[in-house]
Amino acid sequence: MAFETVHDDFLPWLPADPGRVVDIGAGSGRDAAALSARGHQVVAVEPIPELRDVAERLHADAAIEWVDDALPALSGLRGRFDLILLSAVWMHLDEQERSEGMRRLAELVSPRGCVAMSLRHGPVPAGRRMFEVSAAETIALADRFGLSPVHHGEKPDVLGRAGVRWSALVFRAEADTDRGEGE
Repeated sequence: MAFETVHDDFLPWLPADPGRVVDIGAGSGRDAAALSARGHQVVAVEPIPELRDVAERLHADAAIEWVDDALPALSGLRGRFDLILLSAVWMHLDEQERSEGMRRLAELVSPRGCVAMSLRHGPVPAGRRMFEVSAAETIALADRFGLSPVHHGEKPDVLGRAGVRWSALVFRAEADTDRGEGE
């Protein structure tokens, strides 16, 4: 499915000019490739070697830097990003990992930059590690680390899976402040 279809909620929040973007949990690389095609400098983070290898082959012509890393630490990332994208990633983290991860996202986002994430709600597929995480909980957590909500959308599953729905959240770093002191 096309980037624009899956992430229609995020389109207004993409950097207007080419910027520095990171796709965390890049999977097959669809989103990283779409962002690269829009002129952004893209870093794609994918911790699963098999997925990363496939994505690198599929998008060999795209200007994407592939990084073997994972939330919550993201220790391989340096600098700040104008957009941080987490598509179908956040619900794979437990409560402690989400807290540590949000702190790290706040460190990585540029002043006035955005963090865009989609949250899956509904039955957990067999054999998958997922946690129920609400949009309200995520908004409150982001606020603790200086990230303000600028968009909250809800929609059904684009693949039509029974009982599955999605939240689309976008947060903005309002200023280059000492983030993460909200504990």
